[in-house]
Order: sequence, then C-alpha cells, then structure tokens
Amino acid sequence: MTTRIPEADWRRLSTLKPVALERLCNRILEELMLVAQSEDTSHERYLSIFKLIEDRDKQIALTFDGLSRSNALFKLTEMRRENLLTDQEFAEFSDETQRIVSRML
Repeated sequence: MTTRIPEADWRRLSTLKPVALERLCNRILEELMLVAQSEDTSHERYLSIFKLIEDRDKQIALTFDGLSRSNALFKLTEMRRENLLTDQEFAEFSDETQRIVSRML
C-alpha cells in the first residue's frame, strides 16, 4: 500500500482542509449550544461543556494537526470517517486514494 498521497490529491486535500475544519467546528459549536441551553444546573452545564471541548479538541488534533503528505491518507480517512467531506468532494480524489481510504475505513 502506498503511504504517500499523489501530488494532485495532496493539493486537493490542502484546499479541502479548511472547509472540513469549518464543518467540524460548526458541528462542535452546535453541540455546545445544546449543552448550554439544557435544563441542567449551571455547574453541570459548565462541566459538560468543559468535557465536550476536551473531547472535541482531541478529535480536531487527530483529524487536522500536522497534516503532511506522509500522513495525508490517514487524515483524509479521519475526515471521511467524521463525514466532513461530501461524496462529491471525495469523488474528486484519484481512484487509488479513494480505494485506500475506503479500505482504511
């Protein structure tokens, strides 16, 4: 199995990274708003929000931090696992990259 993503796919992933990150951040903010508006006590809501931010920060780091060509297939797989790319966006990658990511999922 190849460990480096083809150049064209790397360029495409580089342009999609901020789009996918924005989608994830929007999803996280929606989760936070739901917790903040819950019927729990203020302290319970604070603790829930703190834990949620800790968990989601790990998710952001796993998916986006340190993106390089050598780990791009892993990062792309994480983006796909989290439904951060549309089917149309994913279809823009080479057949080889799509097959590898599908196998990794």
